Amino acid sequence: MQDIALGIAKGIEYLHQGCEQRILHFDIKPHNILLDHNFKPKISDFGLAKLCAKDQSIVSMATARGTIGYIAPEVFSQNFGNVSYKSDVYSFGMLLPEMVGGRKNTNKIEERTSEIYYPEWIYNLLEEGKDLRIHIEDEEDSKIVKKLAIVGLWCIQWYPQGRPTMKVAVQMWQDEREELTMPPNPFASIGPSKGHTKKHARKMNLELEVIDE
Repeated sequence: MQDIALGIAKGIEYLHQGCEQRILHFDIKPHNILLDHNFKPKISDFGLAKLCAKDQSIVSMATARGTIGYIAPEVFSQNFGNVSYKSDVYSFGMLLPEMVGGRKNTNKIEERTSEIYYPEWIYNLLEEGKDLRIHIEDEEDSKIVKKLAIVGLWCIQWYPQGRPTMKVAVQMWQDEREELTMPPNPFASIGPSKGHTKKHARKMNLELEVIDE
């Protein structure tokens, strides 16, 4: 699982930094990651991709593009920042909780009497120092799962400037330190009312906002 995730990360990094022109995929999701007979990941379906210069950090879009559940907030609304290669980073980050838990992020977890968004549930477990409730016998493998989850949480920060580049995400994996630093809570309230983030997330799932060129 780690090799697959790392291979996807390196593939996206190549699109962003290794090509003559930067390629923004805009549809990173499980269905667009193919595995060969050696389980090497291949990024596919470039139907929504956009080219830009390597020194161009911001791209313009007439409409939101991508798949609900993996689209970065700024692709819906400029209130969250400008659309850039960091939008692919967000989509990649949304892949990792699914790989860690073997379930879709859109599935909700019943926690006592309330329901909680799956990536948020993972964040809360890590913040409280608990395991991720995934049965893994090998202790080293458990550390890998935790690292995958933390990297994913860094990648799904609401604002683009809070996310790492794909190069930095790869470096986080290859860091030999025991513990990665936990990111800020991407599910905390970002407005005056406590439920602002969740309310806005639900709204984003229901409507697409047109972004002027």
